[in-house]
Amino acid sequence: MAQLPPGIRFIISFSRDQWYRAFIFILTFLLYASFHLSRKPISIVKGELHSYCTASNDGKVGFSRRSQKARDALAHQLLDNGTDCGWAPFDQDNYQQLLGALDYSFLCAYAIGMYLSGIIGERLPIRCYLTFGMLASGAFTALFGVGYFYNIHSFGFYVITQIINGLVQTTGWPSVVTCLGNWFGKGRRGLIMGVWNSHTSVGNILGSLIAGYWVSTCWGLSFIVPGAIVAAMGILCFLFLIEHPKDIACSASPASDPEMQRLLLSDGKHSGHQNHVVVLPADGGGGMAAISFTGALKIPGVIEFSLCLLFAKLVSYTFLFWLPLYITNVDHLDVKKAGELSTLFDVGGIFGGILAGVISDRLEKRASTCGLMLLLAAPTLYAFSSISRMGLEATIAMLLLSGALVSGPYALITTAVSADLGTHKSLKGNSHALATVTAIIDGTGSVGAALGPLLAGLISPSGWNNVFYMLMFADACALLFLVRLIHKELSCPGSATGNQVPFKEH
Repeated sequence: MAQLPPGIRFIISFSRDQWYRAFIFILTFLLYASFHLSRKPISIVKGELHSYCTASNDGKVGFSRRSQKARDALAHQLLDNGTDCGWAPFDQDNYQQLLGALDYSFLCAYAIGMYLSGIIGERLPIRCYLTFGMLASGAFTALFGVGYFYNIHSFGFYVITQIINGLVQTTGWPSVVTCLGNWFGKGRRGLIMGVWNSHTSVGNILGSLIAGYWVSTCWGLSFIVPGAIVAAMGILCFLFLIEHPKDIACSASPASDPEMQRLLLSDGKHSGHQNHVVVLPADGGGGMAAISFTGALKIPGVIEFSLCLLFAKLVSYTFLFWLPLYITNVDHLDVKKAGELSTLFDVGGIFGGILAGVISDRLEKRASTCGLMLLLAAPTLYAFSSISRMGLEATIAMLLLSGALVSGPYALITTAVSADLGTHKSLKGNSHALATVTAIIDGTGSVGAALGPLLAGLISPSGWNNVFYMLMFADACALLFLVRLIHKELSCPGSATGNQVPFKEH
């Protein structure tokens, strides 16, 4: 008998269950990456919504690299706006506040909807619920771009579109993590969590490249194409997502102890970004009463890490929504090149999230790892505001470094730390308690995600340096809330989150 080819031997070396788990891992990664892909266009298009014409030698206004429709529409605006070629109503002097309001509308709706989405999602089939969310998100993402083709200049139209899109996008995170919880009930190490969590940065990068391709010629397509991709992924979700191993006669993840039956995976750039840890009760463990809100707050570390995440997300989401416009203004690049360059921040975020997970696993010190990266991030942000003005090479280096240090603590808190606190010994494996603890942490972080871009829009008219001072202050506040936990962790290893050895296999 002939020897099997190496590729076939590799395939049959894994069991059927392992292949299905790998498939679900990859599919959920792609599904949530597409959500972040659809969130990125607004940050790329900001530089185009408020741009300036170039005057030619004969005194006429020129429109470089714009479609005929764009040139006609913008030429009409010149009658009222002089040399301002922006898209009304973002062509006024208060454009930064208006753009900040768009970000705030989306993020505030997302933060509020996150709590409701978890409750609704628990009562509906995951596959159908997630499919609905992705189709609706694709539709409202594309609707924003429709405003370009139908020459819509109502600020209310764009705000309402963002609000509804923020609400429907909350269907994504609880669904993918619940599905992963069904397939991967046992705890994962920081490295694995960091790799899966990179879907945030991958989605942001793809969204930047796709939106940047059309932003200067037809910015409406910068929203319509990502919207179509999200909707298409929603169809794939409906066709291929397997909610539970039992649906296809696969073995469930072994766990004899209720406290072991948990999911230690979470959302990191989110894009943006909200993160959930869905805990599945063991057989017969569904009768436990839910912990009260105040009871969850009494768990050591919940308040400190929640407030730390608020400020960490504030910094991260400010970069997510305003970085391309900053690069356009400071480095004097067109919006397409600025969008492409901004992806380096997300590349740095991938390495930062994985590095934070690996270091905290090795040292078994979550708070200390976050604190160290926050301590380094503050001066790095100050250096970014100065060095990035020295040229393209300096900007590239600072984008990578800043992305790693800013995203590292944010990713670690929303993954390993949330899981550690959610499995605190006082909970005794109560799945309702775990969901409550995670909702507190992620809900608080979402407040910061909504405030950061809004504050940037209000502060940036006074100078970009002031925006960076605000970000440095936020990093300092995040670090301040961890001081007690860091001291406790260093004096009594493993005690900050209530787990002596958080991610050891049993």
